[in-house]
Amino acid sequence: MKTFFAILTYFLITARAFGQTGNAISGTVKDSGGEVLPGATIRLLKSADSTLVAGKLTDGNGNFRFANLENNTYLLAISAMGQKDFVSMPLTVDAAHPVIALPAIILLPAKSIELNEVTVKARKPVIEQEIDRTIVHVDAMIGSATGNTFDVLGKTPGVTVNANGEISLNGKSGVMVLIDGRSTYMSGSDLAAYLKSLPGGVLDKIELMDNPPARYDAAGNAVIDIRLKKTRISGLTGSVALGGSQGRYGRNNDAVNLNYNLGKLNVFANLGYNREKNYAADDFSRRYYNATGGLKSRVNLQNDQKNTTNGCNVNWGMDWAVTSKTVLGTIINLNGSSRTGDFTYESTQLDAPGQPTGSGNGNTGAKDVRHNTGLNFNVLHKFDDRGRELAVDANYLKYDTRGDQELENRLFDADGTLTGRERFRYRTPSDINIYTLKADYTHPFENKARMEAGFKSSYVDNDFVFNHFNREGGNEVIDNRRSNHFQYREHIHAAYASGEKRWAHFGIQAGLRLENTVARGNQLGNDSVAATRFTRNYTRLFPSIFLNYKPDNRNAFVLMVVRRISRPNYQMLNPFVLYKDQYTYSAGNPNLIPQYQNRVELKYQHKNFLNMGLSYNRFTNSIFTTIEARGDTFISRPDNIARGYMLLLNTTVSGQLTNWWYSNTTLRLSRIIMKGIAYTESLNYATNVARLEISNYFNLGNGWNAELGGLLCEPGCKRPGSDFGDVPGQRRDTEENLERERRHCNEF
Repeated sequence: MKTFFAILTYFLITARAFGQTGNAISGTVKDSGGEVLPGATIRLLKSADSTLVAGKLTDGNGNFRFANLENNTYLLAISAMGQKDFVSMPLTVDAAHPVIALPAIILLPAKSIELNEVTVKARKPVIEQEIDRTIVHVDAMIGSATGNTFDVLGKTPGVTVNANGEISLNGKSGVMVLIDGRSTYMSGSDLAAYLKSLPGGVLDKIELMDNPPARYDAAGNAVIDIRLKKTRISGLTGSVALGGSQGRYGRNNDAVNLNYNLGKLNVFANLGYNREKNYAADDFSRRYYNATGGLKSRVNLQNDQKNTTNGCNVNWGMDWAVTSKTVLGTIINLNGSSRTGDFTYESTQLDAPGQPTGSGNGNTGAKDVRHNTGLNFNVLHKFDDRGRELAVDANYLKYDTRGDQELENRLFDADGTLTGRERFRYRTPSDINIYTLKADYTHPFENKARMEAGFKSSYVDNDFVFNHFNREGGNEVIDNRRSNHFQYREHIHAAYASGEKRWAHFGIQAGLRLENTVARGNQLGNDSVAATRFTRNYTRLFPSIFLNYKPDNRNAFVLMVVRRISRPNYQMLNPFVLYKDQYTYSAGNPNLIPQYQNRVELKYQHKNFLNMGLSYNRFTNSIFTTIEARGDTFISRPDNIARGYMLLLNTTVSGQLTNWWYSNTTLRLSRIIMKGIAYTESLNYATNVARLEISNYFNLGNGWNAELGGLLCEPGCKRPGSDFGDVPGQRRDTEENLERERRHCNEF
């Protein structure tokens, strides 16, 4: 590690030496109204013969700068859309005048020309490939307006979602999801509910990063950054998107996007509403064996679930250019949803010969209301016009959820006689408060060199209450044996530094991130349940190295080495046992420790047509959901049970096949091997997975567009019987999980 620091320090010192500037000409371009003109073309010419020396575009503040100039006399030729061309007077750079800082250059409006008809046709491609990320333009996805953000992610090439809210990117699970560059601090079902409340019409683009650099949190095996719509066109602009779809049930997703730009002040808002109804049906067949492997009994279980959700989202913000170099911004996000659910199950118990021995059924009526509030304050200060800047970002997030469930279970003997009945109720209020503060400093040098450094601190305060009430007649009596109050506090402090240098055909970026985590869990207990506490305190380093080689303008090779962490969330750490149905329970595990991953990846890119990546991923302390059979009851809980690796090959081909047909095809091949201990038994798991994703976008003319896509996934497993031992029911439950995986992979 000392060698790494020495190399990084030497690199930064060398880059700074390269960065010493000499003669320079700089200035700002504005229109006749005094507004800056970003994107204006600046050409630096020799005064003697008008030979082109260099060309630039003005940045977002209308600034430009030409550095490292020879002593000579120059002209500036400036052009911008809707403005008259401008040529400066001769500008002499010599020893007496090494740096020329021009006053604001005002361009006059071009003469108005009346045209009979002008038709401009332009369409963003669905996918753009960059060296460190893939950018998906949501507006180019035909079905985005009819769905919510969770649906859009499910149709995004390379992204996989399932019914439990788990999201993976290019075969990598444990993805960290950002909204406008800010973490949501949610996972699983909570994250799914939040994303479903965001209509697809408020989305601008989605950035997919397999190997995030040191600037991003080390958590998560990959990063998905969801960017909301915001424009800087002068005046008042807006758009409305109304979408609906019909399956077994209908649903709608509606969005309004507004933006008002008045010089130094830019105000924007995204408003969304969605309503949907979903259903799920699961069939289970469980077999129980004795110690000698003989069939002892069986249970057939059918679950049916229907959910209706209404969600709304309000995102309001403003940016104020206090000076030409400092911009203040604020964002307020109000997000809410209400859900009603109806869950029913029926079970049949059979002996070894298959004769019924009993049955049961039950139902759950659920209601929950979520109120999410987000406040953001940000500052961007540019020290000069070369890109040296400091960005400060402060956030407060509050997630408030109130859940209510009514449950009833009924048991019958083989003759159908009622033998038992149980009615109870869950009330589950939870409050999460999150505070974050981060700062990022960027210092560019000449000759395509740059340094970045920053820090981030976050604090999460989670208070989760789970009260169980037995219903007797019209009364409800709390059952402390089945009630739980869990508090979780987490502090994460991080600092990072990275350096980057690019040459004509070669580039290097090296970064190092240091993170310290302090977590405390407290199950308060009551008169029937003993209180428990746990504390975790650990500090880790996360290096990242990116090597880039571009032999020409069409081909690029990238070699990446990164280290990532996946921390267990508060739901995994809560030891409380939660009832689902007569034979299924779930619980958390306070003894969980983080999972780590070391990754080496080689990528090849040919234009935007072909993108290939071969990666080797090494896992330690892998977290899996384990199943423990206690009699006829299955209890699932997460545990660190394995180590292993994944060899992954991704190949994506995309492009405009004709002027009306754009296609994107991804083939993913992986080999996964895991070894470890599940309870007292050895686990030796190996599988090969092939996944094919195809997306086609058609321009049918006259304003009509169409989209056609699908996916095919075929996992295969090699599981010697001895690897699972004789744990009752464990082998069968593994087969159930694989069957569910096959079902989800082939959904369309």
